Amino acid sequence: MVNKILWFFVALFGACCFCYLALQNGEKVSALYLVVSAVCIYMIAYRFYGRFVAYKVLELDKNRATPARVENDGQNFVPTNKIVLFSHQFAAIAGAGPLVGPVLAAQMGYLPSMIWILIGGVLAGSVHDFLVLFISMRRKGRSLGEMIKDEMGNFTGAVAMIAIFGIMIIIIAILAMVVVKSLANSPWGLFTIAMTIPIAIFMGIYMRFIRPGKVGETSIIGFVLLILAIHYGSVVATDPYWSKIFTFDAPTLAFMIMGYGFISSLLPVWFFLAPRDYLATFLKIGVIVVMALAIVIVMPDFQMPKVNYQYLDGTGPVFAGSIFPFLFITIACGAISGFHALISSGTSPKMLENEEHALLVGYGAMLAESAVAIMALICACILHPGIYFAVNSSSALIGNDLINAAKIISDWGFSVTPQEIMQLTKDIGEQSILSRTGGAPTFALGVTLILHKIFGGVEFMGFWYHFAILFEALFILTAVDAGTRTSKFMVQDILGNVYKPLGNTHNYFAGILATILSVTCWGYFLYQGAIDPKGGIYTLWPLFGVSNQMLAGMALLLVSVILVKMGKKRFLWVTLIPACFVLLVTLYGGVQKILPYEEGAKVRNVVSHIATAQMASKNIEKLENELSGLRAQKDNLNKKESHFIKQIEEKEQQISNLSHVIFGNILDAILCIFFMLTTLLVIISCIGICMGKIKIPLKESPYIKISSLNAKED
Repeated sequence: MVNKILWFFVALFGACCFCYLALQNGEKVSALYLVVSAVCIYMIAYRFYGRFVAYKVLELDKNRATPARVENDGQNFVPTNKIVLFSHQFAAIAGAGPLVGPVLAAQMGYLPSMIWILIGGVLAGSVHDFLVLFISMRRKGRSLGEMIKDEMGNFTGAVAMIAIFGIMIIIIAILAMVVVKSLANSPWGLFTIAMTIPIAIFMGIYMRFIRPGKVGETSIIGFVLLILAIHYGSVVATDPYWSKIFTFDAPTLAFMIMGYGFISSLLPVWFFLAPRDYLATFLKIGVIVVMALAIVIVMPDFQMPKVNYQYLDGTGPVFAGSIFPFLFITIACGAISGFHALISSGTSPKMLENEEHALLVGYGAMLAESAVAIMALICACILHPGIYFAVNSSSALIGNDLINAAKIISDWGFSVTPQEIMQLTKDIGEQSILSRTGGAPTFALGVTLILHKIFGGVEFMGFWYHFAILFEALFILTAVDAGTRTSKFMVQDILGNVYKPLGNTHNYFAGILATILSVTCWGYFLYQGAIDPKGGIYTLWPLFGVSNQMLAGMALLLVSVILVKMGKKRFLWVTLIPACFVLLVTLYGGVQKILPYEEGAKVRNVVSHIATAQMASKNIEKLENELSGLRAQKDNLNKKESHFIKQIEEKEQQISNLSHVIFGNILDAILCIFFMLTTLLVIISCIGICMGKIKIPLKESPYIKISSLNAKED
């Protein structure tokens, strides 16, 4: 009875805070209310809904041997402590999305984003990650594409495998590019990130050979070494000699990231991947917890309005697209992400020590990521709106002049002075904060404005800002190595259909070949983006949100099919409700991205790849006519030849840039259509199986009791 009363008050407390945030009108409201309501919701979700799914829907069996125990090859299949594996899962899934998406979505106000992050994270994202982890665990850790082929048919599976691999390459390349941008010409950041590698290797050796199973000791040692790495990173940055050693440009860093991804995906998971992610989680969760406590102490007010009505139609300066569907697509990983399905069917199911650990690893890790998204939203919304739009609006809209930018933003209705922008820029030790798009600088500013009031004052604002930037780089890099390892398994699955030995995850040569192919694919787009801001991964960047959410929808449909085959039709609502919503949002957004140009349709023409390509084509025709005229004048007026040569070169460069735009948008449109057709194919297969029209037997691994496995080992 006492337990029920306590949970009742947790629910009541969270509901009161949530309602106050939603219903207040006009007056300032503290971010404290959002922190409290989020914590209450996450506690209730894990304790009740998570356990309901685990023990009523899935019926987790602690006596059933997991693939890690059955295979246990010391390379990919390794029984791992549940806390260490939770850290790996969290570190792998928590990339750029939960930091960047909510920051961008804040242009519409804090309330729409808050609702989707909390509801989506609890009912969609966590369920998605947990159930994909479960079904992969019950199938020897098979990848998402292979499971679709086994459970939904060979043709559907083959098409899905190609689409999923394409989406995976886009995601890894984008994550890697964010890291490159964060660490380029940053000796402090690069030194600290580099030091996490030997620290993680030491932790892996310590837990496996020196002091087996002593997770607590390893945790303390790793934490101390990490803090020292952060401290000495600042020392390296100020030292004339060492700062040069750890300073690299973007193209060089791109090759270094490729090398890192290649090596890390081949090393045993216990040696590097698991301990490194465990180490990274110290910093990730530590910063989020410190931020939450600091908000309780500082109690900063939201400066952003509850709902920014003027931008709900999609005309906002930060991103184009109406609140439906693009708010949900933009928030992405903060609520639900298809990338998580690839991790939950890649590395993590091969490391589960016990079936019951799947609740913490799958459901719990996504709740932690949702908490990160809430913190990112708070960081964006406690900024003065004028500062927020100064940082997140492109230079094409506000220019590079401080006075002119302040005037434009003030004309939008968010009064800000050049002095306010200049003072904040000076306080954080930067040259400029105008048009620092991408979400990371905004998150860092929010962290700085909160933590400096408790630790160090204004003098420490520069330290906290650069610490937060470093934190984000570490946050994202852990998703790159896990993603590369997962894509290696995906390549092996595809190659295994051509030549069976190449699909053997125990075959070292096959693993090396698959890794080379995987790194080459995402590395090409990464390097092209590093040398050309209009090429490489920048070409595919606009496709990230829609493709990622389509993947989540496909994963939920697969789980729905398996629930039906398991005789659990009565629980189908657990997966079908979030699947239907995610697919409705994503397919509608996908259609918006391939609509043709329409005169006067301002938002549609910006969102659509086809419309953008058509407008660029018209501009090229105009420029070519002007170019012909210039060349004719140049031939007739030789005395002004140099003047005309310069104008001709400028026009030719503009035509070249627009040609890049056309190519990129046509490629995005083709891929978007392919991903949508793949999704529709999975939907049709799902309906056919659920209605009994398509009969494919359940492909679950045989039941093996842990006790019988232990007896065999003895």
